Amino acid sequence: MYPARLALTDKAIIALRFAPAGQQIIRDTELPCFFVMIGKRTKTFMAQGDLRANGKRQSIRIKIGEAGEIKTREARARAKELLGSIAKGVDPRPKAQSLSDAQENGFNPTGANGPTLRAAWARYRDSHLKRKGRSEGTIENFRDHVERLMADWLDQPLSVLGSNPSVVAARHEKITAENGPYIANGCMRSLRAIYNHARKTARSLPAENPVIAVDWNSEKRRNTGLSLSELAPWVEELRALENPIRREFHLLLLLSGSRPDALKHARVKDVDFRSRILHIPKPKGGEVKAFDIPLSRAMIRCIVRIMRIGQVLYPSQAREWLFPADSDSGHLVEHKEDRATLSKWGNDLRQTYRTVAQTTGIADLDIHLLMNHTVPGVNAGYINRSKLLSDHLRQQQEMISGKIVEALRRRSNENRGERATWPFAPARAVLVDVLREAEAAVDVRSQTTEALAA
Repeated sequence: MYPARLALTDKAIIALRFAPAGQQIIRDTELPCFFVMIGKRTKTFMAQGDLRANGKRQSIRIKIGEAGEIKTREARARAKELLGSIAKGVDPRPKAQSLSDAQENGFNPTGANGPTLRAAWARYRDSHLKRKGRSEGTIENFRDHVERLMADWLDQPLSVLGSNPSVVAARHEKITAENGPYIANGCMRSLRAIYNHARKTARSLPAENPVIAVDWNSEKRRNTGLSLSELAPWVEELRALENPIRREFHLLLLLSGSRPDALKHARVKDVDFRSRILHIPKPKGGEVKAFDIPLSRAMIRCIVRIMRIGQVLYPSQAREWLFPADSDSGHLVEHKEDRATLSKWGNDLRQTYRTVAQTTGIADLDIHLLMNHTVPGVNAGYINRSKLLSDHLRQQQEMISGKIVEALRRRSNENRGERATWPFAPARAVLVDVLREAEAAVDVRSQTTEALAA
């Protein structure tokens, strides 16, 4: 624990540990408006006072210097000078240009005023995100935040934002009102990360990240998973989807608990029927998070159907992609459905998988491993996941799939002794149904064309 107040001396500051996360403020007992801000790698002397001008009061913070570069006694003396100026109504901070002035003058991205947001974003993307193997989805989220929600700031020096945190707070409020609280928070997290990364090489930037001025919106985890009793009505909705590839995609998503993007980018070569695994080479978190999904019998039947249907509907794309489609990339790109047609999809099914796994009585650690979550605790580092795949984890996967299949069968014609329907029918029977549907669609289109011509 850090003390709220401390008689700041060189010796006392050296004894203070760096903060494990965030920033900690310790105020001087002699001069409360003088304090040291402790981060993960720095200890910074700061002064804070209330500036009164034109009938308004504004609280301002000023960086004095880094501990180790300046003595505590010198920093305290400088703080007294700054606070004296503030008390007289004089702002001692260097005059920062407004956003409009910065735009008119066209600062050099690497000039004395520091990098522009555009330059800082490009460097963060290439030197950090891509180098660390972050997924395309992660990079795209950053790009959307910067190039859409902060597009008018792209050519502004970051120093302008650093000296005007109120502008950042106002943008957060604006995005909250126009786009929603979650995306507003996400946008500010992106800006915070880019600013921190830029300051590693541009030390002239204000030390305090301007995002500190943001009052964060509260966020709650969305609980949208299905219970076992709700799975049977859901599979009836799924059966009604016209595209068989999309039907199988949603079903495999439910059976595997995978993230949608991971399955959409799955390739045929990633499926190993001999070892009964589906390799995910670049999941969320990048290549360092690559893992194998153990396949249950229900999942294997699903993949076999996908491959056979894909070879018929999209023969060229199906040579490479597990979920082929007539798209520029050759694979399924958009997995979202109309909620009126299919009530649950995407991460709703991932939550459902997690819920079903809990009802099955599977240990939390096994669920973490199956869903490729980070395993908490020091002892987890000794667990070799690959050694658990072939027997233990596959048995757990089989139990989860069994629960799901049992729930899906409740409204199946198979229970009444009639012809088995998807997803319980053999792959060959399902393929026959797909071909019939395709032929019927062609007949309808030809009849429509003839009717219009007549």
